[in-house]
Parts: sequence; C-alpha cells; structure tokens
Amino acid sequence: MNGAAEALFGPSGAGRHYITVLRHPALLDCVEEALRLRQSRRARYPRSAFGRDATYDVTASPLEGVAAGGVVLSFTDISDLEQAGQIRRDFVANVSHELKTPLTALMGFIETLRGPARNDEAARDRFLDIMAREAERMNRLVSDLLSLSRVEAEERMRPGARVDVAALLRSAVQTLRPLAEEAGVALTLGGAEAEAHVLGDEDQLTQVFHNLIENGIKYGGSGGVLRLEMTRSERELAFRGPGLRIDVIDEGEGFDPVHIPRLTERFYRVDNHRSREMGGTGLGLAIVKHIVNRHRGRFRIDSAPGKGSTFSVTLPTV
Repeated sequence: MNGAAEALFGPSGAGRHYITVLRHPALLDCVEEALRLRQSRRARYPRSAFGRDATYDVTASPLEGVAAGGVVLSFTDISDLEQAGQIRRDFVANVSHELKTPLTALMGFIETLRGPARNDEAARDRFLDIMAREAERMNRLVSDLLSLSRVEAEERMRPGARVDVAALLRSAVQTLRPLAEEAGVALTLGGAEAEAHVLGDEDQLTQVFHNLIENGIKYGGSGGVLRLEMTRSERELAFRGPGLRIDVIDEGEGFDPVHIPRLTERFYRVDNHRSREMGGTGLGLAIVKHIVNRHRGRFRIDSAPGKGSTFSVTLPTV
C-alpha cells in the first residue's frame, strides 16, 4: 500500500487479507474476477469520510509472472466528475419541472377555450389573463437561464471599465420605486451621494442591484421598509485594500439560517409555492453570485426568523 492507499484504508492494512481491508462488495467482486479470469476489471467505489462524499474509479490489473497470482488495485478519485454529472442531471430535471407546470396550465386552458368555454366571454377573459401570466413566467425563466449561461461563461474574465456604483444604485432605486410603492414598501438609499468607482460591467452590476431590490420587495416587503446602504472602507480584509459594501436590508419575516448555504444554488427556494406565486424563477441569487465572483467581490446573506434579512455585496474599488 502506498501513502495514498494508507490514507484511504488506514496504515494497518499491509500484510492482511484483502477482504479484511477493502470490505466493500463491489471491490471484492472486482478483485476475485481479476484473480480468477486473469483479466483487468473495473468497479466504482463510493466512500464517505470526514463529511465528504467521494467516488473512486477502481481498476484491478493482474500481475504477470507471479506464481501465486496477484492483482494491483489503482484508485482514481472521480468525485468532481460525479458532482458535475449530478449537477447537470439536477439542472435538466429542474428546468423540465419549471417549464412543465406553466405548459400544463396553458394546454389545459387552451383545451377548455376550444370546448366548454368557447362562447363564455367572462371565462375566456379570465383564462387569457392566466395564460398571459404563465407565458410571461416561462419567458422570465428562459431569459434568466440565458443570462446565467452568459455570466458563467464570462466569470473568469474580469471586467475593466470604470463604473460609478453610487450612480447605479440611485438609478436602480428610481426605477424600482413604483414597484415598491405598489407593494406598500418604503425604499430608502443611504451613503450613495458621492461617486464610488469600481472596475466592472455596468449592465451586470445593474442586474445585481435590481435582483436584490426586487427580492427585498417581494419577499421582505412584509416589514414595510427596504433599506439600501453603501459604505466605504479604506482597507477591506477580503481584498487587502479599499472596498465598497452595499447592503440590502429588509424588515420582513426572515428565514432559518440553515437555508443560507444553498440560497445561491439554481432553483433553490426557501418557500417554493410563495416564490412561484411571486413570479420568481429561482435563478436570481445564482446570477448575483456569479456576477459578484466575476468582479472579484464577496456576496453574503444574513437572516433569522422574525428579524429580516440582509444581502451584502462587497466590491474592490479603484
């Protein structure tokens, strides 16, 4: 056993029978077939240790010229490939589910309009309104998927244009104030009076602030106030230099912190039903995370039940 094998199975395995060391049916079958047939065999070995799930691709190769017969086992860690495959499968399943729900509704209403409600004007108008909302929901989903794809493709390309974050915040507040007023939410902005420049992509940073403000209005609006605060720091620890921090603070219901690590995953929602009722696609915070990463920034979420939520973006300044 080399050092990596000892780390995997423990240092006391050398000299012991392989059954007492490997102790996994798939591995034991692989070794036995390689010994019996004198041919290479492969197996998958899943393992969970130290809070991490890992998967190994195992090859059992017969040793030539050994009288008693022997097999060399090599373990290749393919955990990243497995994780990528699982992410892809989850993504396809989620997209299919998100599209199937409005499509099913549209097909049902179309069938009804062609049949029983053909001459019912009131029902027709009501159904057309619902169909328009479902179609708009699908359009938002496709738009967010395309946006997420573009952001991920550019994530390693740092933008180089000078952007005034204070101006972007003032513009975002002015644009979304009617939406806030309609929801009965008071929208305030502090600390954005003077210019504050970063190296960035103006359109993407605008998308970040719009997403966070819209989320605050939709899901934190029960508190009646949504505050945006921009603060400057001459030495931000994350960048070892000057930085900007933009906090979007609501006084709503908040949520259990157990959800925070997964909130930036695609399609993850704290409340699935409420999010869909609000027209959310479940992709907004994933887009925010990737845009902030592209700008070499930091994205943080804090919340607790009954205490509201704070979404913070920190960016290095120039």
